[in-house]
Amino acid sequence: MKPIHTHSVITVQRPYLWLLSLLAVICLILLSLWFSFEYGRYVAGYDSADTDAYIEQLQAQLEEAQAEIVETSRQATMLKRNSLIDGDASVQLKESLAQAQSEVLKLKKELSFYKSIVSPEQGSRSVAIQTIQLKKNAEGGYSYKIMVSQRGRNDQFARGTIDVTIEGVQKGQPVTLKLAEVSNDTKKPMKFGFKYFQNFEGIMNLPESFYPDFLRVKVKPSTAKIKSIDEQFAWSDLTAGGA
Repeated sequence: MKPIHTHSVITVQRPYLWLLSLLAVICLILLSLWFSFEYGRYVAGYDSADTDAYIEQLQAQLEEAQAEIVETSRQATMLKRNSLIDGDASVQLKESLAQAQSEVLKLKKELSFYKSIVSPEQGSRSVAIQTIQLKKNAEGGYSYKIMVSQRGRNDQFARGTIDVTIEGVQKGQPVTLKLAEVSNDTKKPMKFGFKYFQNFEGIMNLPESFYPDFLRVKVKPSTAKIKSIDEQFAWSDLTAGGA
């Protein structure tokens, strides 16, 4: 008598439930990263012990997020091999994974920044424009945030002024607007004083006939030991994702 060969077929029931589960995991990752980023703004520069604790927490969250992405990618590959998700769902999943990976890169940058606060590089002191963010709001204005940080030895306060202008075209002519002219959230001159970093943020409302091309930031420390900064940023780059 011929032996009887048997085999088992394993199927995944309700594939879209798997997809929803994967998307839920990704959402949790993004929420965790967002919380880390927002919380970090308030920690650095106030208490070194709190900063050390936050760095450990940030490192743990980064490792957890990376592990979750690896597992989610593995499950997505398994579903794709079994043809259990259609083309649109596959594209959506890939976009969500790409977004999660982008947030992980931001988290790595954030972690590196806070580590530099706790263990600053040796050498001469300097100031830097850490980040610039521009986002158009529903009223047609722009929410702005400019972060200036100190590099090298940060055992002393960096003090000085910051001058922000918007360069563009109005009625066919080149025009330069001062931030104080288009925002009620800033003073003239804008002064800074910090050990680690300082944020300048608010809302700017540009004239309707004005078309911005560049945002120019000048940082002028009050001591000659720290070099001044004069940097120009393309408006299109800032509104497309920041600098």
